Amino acid sequence: MNAYRSKSLSFPWPPLLYSLAVISALYLYRDYPLPLPFAWAFLAWCIGAALTTFAVTLNVWAVKTLMERQTTVLTQRCSRHLVTTGPFRFTRNPTYLGYTLLTAGLGLLIGNLWFVAMAAVAAALMTLLVIRCEEMHLLSRFGCEFEFYCKHTRRWL
Repeated sequence: MNAYRSKSLSFPWPPLLYSLAVISALYLYRDYPLPLPFAWAFLAWCIGAALTTFAVTLNVWAVKTLMERQTTVLTQRCSRHLVTTGPFRFTRNPTYLGYTLLTAGLGLLIGNLWFVAMAAVAAALMTLLVIRCEEMHLLSRFGCEFEFYCKHTRRWL
């Protein structure tokens, strides 16, 4: 195993990126409001509530699955096992998907469309700054098993 890949990340980027996305959405809304048309407000609230519920459920399921497999939940620690069960059967990054859906869902709940835009920006930054590093770490740790998993499971959806 390469020494520089023994840990996936040295800094906990995910909480920072999604926090910055939320703060940016709040500031952008203050200066450049993107309100929902009144006719769509109730539908957006219902979709936001569903997304928020799904996102929280997905995150709890993902963390529970990682803990059951006795591997780390923290991105700056070394993975002990390749987890391919639970929500990891459907997406390689269920927690990040959950964070993204939660950000978008909260935006729809409160009627701030900047949250949806910032959720997309945060997801793109997660792919560039976090997921690619984590994938290199997992590839160095689990080799062909991780390659097989990547071929059969999408990164996001």
